[in-house]
Amino acid sequence: MVQALHKGNGLSLELLRGCRRVIRERDVILGLMTRCEDASETLTRAATQVIKGGEGSAVQPEILNSKFQLKPYQLVGLNWLIMLYQNNLNGILADEMGLGKTIQAISFLASLYEDGVCGPHLIVVPASTLDNWVRELNLWCPSLKVLVYNGSIEERKSLRHNILNNQVEYNVIMSTYNLTIGTDSDRSLFRKLELKYAVFDEGHMLKNMNSLRYRHLMAINAQHRLLLTGTPLQNNLLELMSLLNFIMPSMFSNSTSQITKMFSMKSSEEQNIFEKERIAQAKLIMKPFILRRVKSEVLKQLPQKEESVEFCAMTEKQEMFYTTLFQKLKGTTNGEKRALNNVMMQLRKMANHPLLHRQYYTSDRLATMSQLMLKEPSHRDASPALIQEDMEVMSDFELHRLCLQYPSLQGLQLDQSVLLDSGKFQLLTKLLASLKDQGDRVVLFSQFTMVLDIVEVLLKHLGHSYLRLDGSTPIADRIVLIDSFNTDAEIFVFLLSTRAGGLGINLTSANVVILHDIDCNPYNDKQAEDRCHRVGQTRTVKVIRLISKDSIEDCMLRVGQKKLKLEQDMTASAEGEEGSMPEDMATLLRASLGL
Repeated sequence: MVQALHKGNGLSLELLRGCRRVIRERDVILGLMTRCEDASETLTRAATQVIKGGEGSAVQPEILNSKFQLKPYQLVGLNWLIMLYQNNLNGILADEMGLGKTIQAISFLASLYEDGVCGPHLIVVPASTLDNWVRELNLWCPSLKVLVYNGSIEERKSLRHNILNNQVEYNVIMSTYNLTIGTDSDRSLFRKLELKYAVFDEGHMLKNMNSLRYRHLMAINAQHRLLLTGTPLQNNLLELMSLLNFIMPSMFSNSTSQITKMFSMKSSEEQNIFEKERIAQAKLIMKPFILRRVKSEVLKQLPQKEESVEFCAMTEKQEMFYTTLFQKLKGTTNGEKRALNNVMMQLRKMANHPLLHRQYYTSDRLATMSQLMLKEPSHRDASPALIQEDMEVMSDFELHRLCLQYPSLQGLQLDQSVLLDSGKFQLLTKLLASLKDQGDRVVLFSQFTMVLDIVEVLLKHLGHSYLRLDGSTPIADRIVLIDSFNTDAEIFVFLLSTRAGGLGINLTSANVVILHDIDCNPYNDKQAEDRCHRVGQTRTVKVIRLISKDSIEDCMLRVGQKKLKLEQDMTASAEGEEGSMPEDMATLLRASLGL
């Protein structure tokens, strides 16, 4: 047959082998889908038995703090987790930010405790949320004894000794991603411990099955795994498959190579039939293992969120600088990823504010400044050439601040008109005035801490009161700043760096979110928005994105919208469904709770 194909039709053996490979890969995927459908049916039958037997957990675990009550959708999530456990399945709780995934996880561990499963459990979290998790555990379920695995190498050595020799009593070990896999000794501890559950907060950090972190965490000795993430699908289908492989290695690990090939294929600009088929396949595979609810589905009482995009025309000088920079960078990338990322970053900075580059402080001006710096006691013995060399890698705004810092450079700082010369600043000036007149309060995000530095100049110029929090703000100070803003209505603006603004921050006293510059990953912006649009908000939240017209930000916006569309295709519910849970099972769970 092979010879006939080769001679009669001109088909190569390589083509035939390729067809066989594709058929084998599809057979593996079909087999996976069959097993996942069986798991879904198992959960549905379990939910049916709960209703028939009248044994549904319609109330929260008794050992939870009686001062707090789980919301109906959180009870549904708790029952889903219980049914996964009872059927020896693991899952991803992927509720949208602000719906209380932490509380649902704590409630689940409390339910296990009441049923005699007292641990030990491991909860792995980003370092920035460790204190918040410990606080919530102690607040919601003080019956669970929490051991924090943290500290220096010597402190962790002592903790390991106490743990392995049963010299400390605990139900839950709390640790961070970095320390859980920090050293050979750290990793050895969690391979030796016989854990009941390993819970991973911000579980999307496990989206790359080829990473060292992924492999180390896969080695943790736990009977069950639970991932918590508000962003279950960020860039592609393969990332979701990585998460599913992590929670259910017994089901997925033997198929990782086929999964990788099947779901990493590039699609055309327009979604073709095969692309749609892959999304449908991925949706079937993920359905039993992931619960995704969005606020609009479960919090009918939450005020609406109105989103808008404001396209800002660059100022005359800014546009001239941007065009010059674009021409300079054009054709210099050679297609290399690192070079492309650098070009993109340089254009983004110029689109936001010209002072993020060096335009005004020319080499001649820097030569003069380097000579003047010799008058400063700290630079008296320095070399002017080396001083100038250091200055040449600084931006205009950094050099402006240098002039303000040293008396010898007084008079060389930039004029106020230059500091405010940005298209976004011109729009912000009008926008903030209007919002203040309406009695609104604002949270303003930026990717760049230096942009926040320049925004501070604008706010001071306009006379607006503000507070600021970024990645360098100590955890203890964050709580003070947030409380100050939430209790003092006279503070008009809260400045936040986008990455710092998504971890344990509640700013529901503000009702306007301004994204001065968008993130390449739209989920980071969504997370930032949810600092205001969450439980406790009483007013409609306005989200305003500032986009420099005819710039790289236009492209970023379109790419971000496509990423969000992919998630919608994957997890958006059909009418009557709750999140990505099968319609019949979601209905059964609600019925079991009398909802």
